[in-house]
Amino acid sequence: MKTTLPLMSLVCLLVWSACTQTQQEPAVDMDALKAEIQAMEDAYAAAAVAKDADALVAYYSDDAVSYGANEPPQQGKAAIREDRAAMMARDTVGLTPTFQILDLYAGGDYVTEIGSYSVANPAGETVDEGTYMSLFKKGADGKWMCIRDMAVSSRPKEKPAGEEAPAAE
Repeated sequence: MKTTLPLMSLVCLLVWSACTQTQQEPAVDMDALKAEIQAMEDAYAAAAVAKDADALVAYYSDDAVSYGANEPPQQGKAAIREDRAAMMARDTVGLTPTFQILDLYAGGDYVTEIGSYSVANPAGETVDEGTYMSLFKKGADGKWMCIRDMAVSSRPKEKPAGEEAPAAE
């Protein structure tokens, strides 16, 4: 009986560990993933320059939510398209955005990107810059789609004409 108890304990331990092992996800080729996401960012920028709202929203899933500064979030691809089309219509000088991945984190069917952006006028002067974060989900077709994004300018918000700065105390 003394040898049976340790043997039974060992068998139980082996059965338990076999049942609790998780299957490891295949390794992610981060260089290839970074190139794929950067290509999506470049296509987004090219669509913005071309003022092609349909090409621009190809970046987003149908149920995406986009968070911008000083405005309510745009919920759904149609709302994002409407917002971006209006933004492109206001661009009368021909602004050129660029996006650059700073960090990329992958896990399962999700990728989180943290990046920087800049916007240049036709003279090449930077008129805006900041950071953004995008969350991508891999679809059943294996294609990455942005499901959430947000951006923030690192430049101070311009005050409306006639509004004075608060007095120093």
